[in-house]
Formats: sequence, structure tokens, C-alpha cells
Amino acid sequence: MPPDRAQRGQAAHRLGLDAEAVAEAALLREGWTVLARRVRTPAGELDLIAQRDGLLAFIDVKARPSWREAALAVTARQQSRLLAAAEAWMAHHPGHGAGGVRFDVILVAADGSARRITDAFRLW
Repeated sequence: MPPDRAQRGQAAHRLGLDAEAVAEAALLREGWTVLARRVRTPAGELDLIAQRDGLLAFIDVKARPSWREAALAVTARQQSRLLAAAEAWMAHHPGHGAGGVRFDVILVAADGSARRITDAFRLW
């Protein structure tokens, strides 16, 4: 019997949490400080927010069977939502991002490997 919608949703949620843990570990290895995880704003959710040397990065994590499929999941509509969510977060944290702001995407494949697209798109 195929899994029901609730079971598929729970599996997707676990996959997302696992992918975010992989992404966070990669950021920490690179010397980033993770400021927030799974931030909900009225405009949408931000997976990770990290800072290094004054540079603020909003990181979207995409987990798919392959890196290609993960990259294709970052649509123009998704980018627009991320921009709006980042603006909402920045409005409540005006002291962050003195060294600049960027959007990164970390792609996580089914085998747990990760690939980072730095400065994937811009806010300003």
C-alpha cells in the first residue's frame, strides 16, 4: 500500500531537516556563524541565516535526488519569496549585514553530498 499524504509529508519534513543539518555543518566548517534556523516571517521561511566577517547570508537549502533537480527547484517565484522574507528579517535586525548581504543556495543530493551556490541572487 502506498504511503498516505501525512506519511509523505513527514518523510519530506525529515528529509528537509537532514538536508539543513548537512548545510549547517558545511557552513560551520567554513567559519560561518549560524544566526538562525528555519525562520518564519509573514513573507515565508528562511532555512538558514549565517554571518562571517560582517557578511550576512540567507541560505536556502534544497534537497532532491540530484543536484540538478535541487538547482531547478530555486524558481523565480521562490527567489521572490526569499527576498521578501529576508527584507522582513532585516527590518527586525538592522545591525546585521554591515559587510553586505547575499543569498546562497546549498543543494543536497540523495547521497548526502552538498554543493553551494554562493551569491545565487541579490537583494539590492
